[in-house]
Amino acid sequence: MLNYIWLGLVVLAVLMGGFSGHLQEVSNAAFEACKAAVMNIALPLAGVMALWLGLMKLAEKSGLVEILARALRPVLKWLFPDVPAAHPAMGTMVMNIAANMLGLSNAATPLGLRAMQDLEKLNPRPGTASNAMCTFLAINTASVQLIPATTVAILAAAGAKNPTQIIGTAFFASCCSTAAGILAVKFFEKLPMFALPPAGPVAAPQVAVEEERLAPRLVWWGTYALLIFAAAFVYFGWQHAALPGMAARQPLVRFVESVSYLAIPFLVGFFPLYAALCRVKVYEEFVEGAKEGFLVAIKIIPYLVAIISAVAMFRAAGGIDVITKAIGPALAAISFPSELLPLALMRPLSGSGATGIFAELVKSQGPDSLISQMGATIMGGTETTFYVLAVYFGSVGVRRTRHAVPAGLCADLAGVTASVIICNLVFGR
Repeated sequence: MLNYIWLGLVVLAVLMGGFSGHLQEVSNAAFEACKAAVMNIALPLAGVMALWLGLMKLAEKSGLVEILARALRPVLKWLFPDVPAAHPAMGTMVMNIAANMLGLSNAATPLGLRAMQDLEKLNPRPGTASNAMCTFLAINTASVQLIPATTVAILAAAGAKNPTQIIGTAFFASCCSTAAGILAVKFFEKLPMFALPPAGPVAAPQVAVEEERLAPRLVWWGTYALLIFAAAFVYFGWQHAALPGMAARQPLVRFVESVSYLAIPFLVGFFPLYAALCRVKVYEEFVEGAKEGFLVAIKIIPYLVAIISAVAMFRAAGGIDVITKAIGPALAAISFPSELLPLALMRPLSGSGATGIFAELVKSQGPDSLISQMGATIMGGTETTFYVLAVYFGSVGVRRTRHAVPAGLCADLAGVTASVIICNLVFGR
């Protein structure tokens, strides 16, 4: 399906640009997007990927990934019945989902890419997305968030009286989009049009080895060292929650923001410490994992260039404006504010584009208006579906995406709809 979407975006952008006299803008947008995909996304991501996949290597060698997977095995087995319970993919998917919930995008993307690699090892049909891959992508494109930090920051910078009041509505909307995405992906995978092609030979012995491997044990004094390390971070969290800017916020907001603030430093320190206490050669294993991260970042460059340039061309040609004018009156008839339509259309295509549209919306409507609160909730309750699909599937060379796109779009539609409804109920005057 991505083939048709990408072709449609590019061809429509060129034709619309020609009819409107904006061909030069379309060309400029294509080249600028290509540059941004490589210089602003792929290359910085290479360093981030190297760091997180190095840490993930330590988590695997020390047995932490297996512990995480074992703790959530009942839920994961229902979501991913085709993945063996003790396979490393279970743990990496849990860590990716947790990072997304805390808004840790720098950690979530590398962990998600690593999870896709683990799922690809179980995939008997290279180049075709498995049911587990599509389910994982649906959860990622829905993306439950506890704190939509970027959205709150835009509202605060615009002078909103209570910028954190949309945290609850965004959480509700993201829960709705996640539920819709999971239900949609489970429904679509049973349809004949999305049926899997015949499978090749499956490397079953490799899975058996993974299940039989015993996790390393801590040294006898390792538990005490970890408790001291954790206690230090509890103290750091107490210090952060006591800062002047945090004191006026609600207790739950202070707690979640403190966890988000400390999560990355904690993980960066905890993984190597735990692995060392399990007698893992931390430096050597970290370097091996970091090598994988760099190679993955380079591999996804063509996919980034393809999707980001197509979206930029379509936007420069005025495609979003044309769609808004065409279906705006119909949406207004069902009480969907036409001012939100450009944001709702851009959100699945481009995160930076949606952020820019939201900032303009806040500026024109006011940070405390109902429209701005709806827009903020949409930003927190949905995700950049096509970017996520292109990057994650590109990292493992999947070209036949099957039902991942329609399931992701169902999640986006549910998130947008839930955002409008919940904001009308909570903030409507």
